[in-house]
Amino acid sequence: MSSVEPLYRLASTDLNKFSQDERKILEAGFFSGVCNQLKNVFRQQHKEYFTLMKFTIQMENTMLDANFICLIIKDILSTNEYTMAGIAHYMNVHEDILHEIIIGLNTNPSAILLQRVIDLHRSVRADLYREIINKITLDHAEVA
Repeated sequence: MSSVEPLYRLASTDLNKFSQDERKILEAGFFSGVCNQLKNVFRQQHKEYFTLMKFTIQMENTMLDANFICLIIKDILSTNEYTMAGIAHYMNVHEDILHEIIIGLNTNPSAILLQRVIDLHRSVRADLYREIINKITLDHAEVA
């Protein structure tokens, strides 16, 4: 398994001006922003379903939160770069755990599992993550 590359390194900024504690806070902020942007991507992908089911925004958010890791795993599988066994091997978990997530038996997996699945997702969908990091960076630049 590869080591997790900090998300903040994708932003084009001089990181030498930040202390180690500030980098950890920056990483947490980027991680949160990436999760929110991924949810927006999945929201767009499921827009017709949400409309058909007449979901409110709150209902959409609940569904996206409950199925977040499942949606990421399915997106990884859709690239055909990894099988379920390959994802399990990369994440260092038993394949049954991933099956439980996919079928909805485990909607609250550990944070380390989330981190690993996002790290793998980032490796197979690098262009998407560049777009997300650019959007997050631009959003923060406009606020500042």
